[in-house]
Amino acid sequence: MTVHTYSSREFTRDVGAAKRAAAQGPVLITDRGRPAFALLKIEDYYQLTGKQEVSLLALMDAIPGGEGIEFEPSKLSLELRNANL
Repeated sequence: MTVHTYSSREFTRDVGAAKRAAAQGPVLITDRGRPAFALLKIEDYYQLTGKQEVSLLALMDAIPGGEGIEFEPSKLSLELRNANL
């Protein structure tokens, strides 16, 4: 596993390069020469924390104050027609 290091300025200038580097291993982002942040693939993060991937539905269910809200969207009706070209 390769560990890459980017200064805050380098990271800001080329986020894409940092993301590509994170595919190979952790990326340390420094602030004034000292490690300040780490960029990881989400799979690596879940492995480190022992957590599993969270679904969007689980995230939405965890929003405080949303209990008891009922949502029944109206049905969408579409009329399909042939295109006149």
